Amino acid sequence: MKTYLLIVILSFGFFQISFSQMNLIPKPVQLTVDEGFIEIVNIQEVVSENGSFEFEQELIIRTIHQITGKKPNPDKQNDNKLTILLRQLDEGDSAAYKFFIDNKQIVIESSGKVGIYYGVQTLLQILQHYKNEPIPQLAISDYPRFSWRGMHLDCSRHFFSVEEIKRYLDYLALYKMNVFHWHLTDDQGWRIEIKAYPELTKTGAWRSGTMVGPYSNHQYDNLNYGGYYTQDQIHEIVHYASQRHITVVPEIEMPGHSLAVLASYPRLACRDTFFEVGKRWGVYEDVFCAGNDSVFLFLENVLKEIMGLFPGEYIHIGGDECPKTRWKECALCQRRMQQEQLVDEHQLQSYFIQRIEKYLNANGRRIIGWDEILEGGLAPNAAVMSWRGTEGGIEAARMQHPVVMTPGKPCYFDHYQSVKKDTEPLAIGGLNTLEDVYHYNPLPQDLSEEEKAYILGAQGNVWTEYMKTFSQVEYMALPRMAALSEVLWSAEETKDYGEFLTRLRENVKILDTKKTNYAKHFLQE
Repeated sequence: MKTYLLIVILSFGFFQISFSQMNLIPKPVQLTVDEGFIEIVNIQEVVSENGSFEFEQELIIRTIHQITGKKPNPDKQNDNKLTILLRQLDEGDSAAYKFFIDNKQIVIESSGKVGIYYGVQTLLQILQHYKNEPIPQLAISDYPRFSWRGMHLDCSRHFFSVEEIKRYLDYLALYKMNVFHWHLTDDQGWRIEIKAYPELTKTGAWRSGTMVGPYSNHQYDNLNYGGYYTQDQIHEIVHYASQRHITVVPEIEMPGHSLAVLASYPRLACRDTFFEVGKRWGVYEDVFCAGNDSVFLFLENVLKEIMGLFPGEYIHIGGDECPKTRWKECALCQRRMQQEQLVDEHQLQSYFIQRIEKYLNANGRRIIGWDEILEGGLAPNAAVMSWRGTEGGIEAARMQHPVVMTPGKPCYFDHYQSVKKDTEPLAIGGLNTLEDVYHYNPLPQDLSEEEKAYILGAQGNVWTEYMKTFSQVEYMALPRMAALSEVLWSAEETKDYGEFLTRLRENVKILDTKKTNYAKHFLQE
């Protein structure tokens, strides 16, 4: 019936197709369809022209093989032979691409490798949707709305394997997301090998128990829990991401959320005592001592290894939820405040962040941090992630600093996604439905057009206190990730939630082939 209706409509000639008939997510900027169809089985060759696209060629060949059971064979005699051509152009937006299908070829062209890759992702969605059905001849012109289209994953509260991280990156790639914000350190565990400081993984990567059940119960399982990524594994994941044009932004928390470090190296704290890696969720009062120069030497040595592992421009330094209790009681911190003529502990935090920023800037990197880094004065070249609403992002944009919008409402995917919370797995609280995510606009109306230019984009955050398994991560992240991808890629004026749901119901069949445990509330909408 679907094919019959499409043929009837096509008899009227060239037209703007309903996007729901193509089931692409995120929705392309422009898509038109012409008369005629092609068959996947007639694709016999994948050619790279004016560029080196071996990885993309292999993706296409693998997908065709999965669908048809055969790989394209250029030597096969076929009067209906089709060629897929990947063509690099001399100029244009490197993330934009053009795509068309006629009766002889499928062409994907862009001035950049990233644009070619996005065009290939569109092709893969089309191939996986139509499978053995005729594919309409069409043309697409497409480009992203925002440059930062991110997803976050917390691997400190619960740890996930290398293969699970790769699977997560595959979901980002499917929806043309381009930033993976990897939360690697926190009070509850340090997850990355640092060769200069082996205790970080010997001690800091393991906790003697984990909070279970609702936070209010304060119950623990008392089981040893942990894990970490070796530097070889980090290289492997960063390479895997780069093939998919995803930048990995590591987060190394400071000056708060540092209990796992203090358990490994107690000399970096404000008080002389024994520390354990955190079993309880939440915020701890013991933080890095801002008056101790050894802290900065330690962090510079850590960041030196981090920069060697992650080639991206930004290093996330956290900066959030840092209690000032220990600093107020610490003679070294108070002396630092006198020496630097700081009026309060908020300015001491700013001193801390700016000192780290100077080190990273001197090595060609930039810091990004949660919006608390605005308190006491923003570091000169810092980017801000606005999570406590949008106010921090608005303030930073007005100061002409880059901003990533990620307000708890609706960008925290650890929140419940159904109003029927009693039927849902235990979550941290809150409510962010699929529709809430889809209707989000990262550009605050309070900003001028000039100020809006500082909004890089947005991201979804997946904090894992209540996600013990990767299957639960999938359930909480998907399909909200798909909705966010359309917020960040597609034109705001073309968004239509009902039409998105129509596409989504078909698009998730791709997830079904991967046996993804996505949330299915939308199927009843």
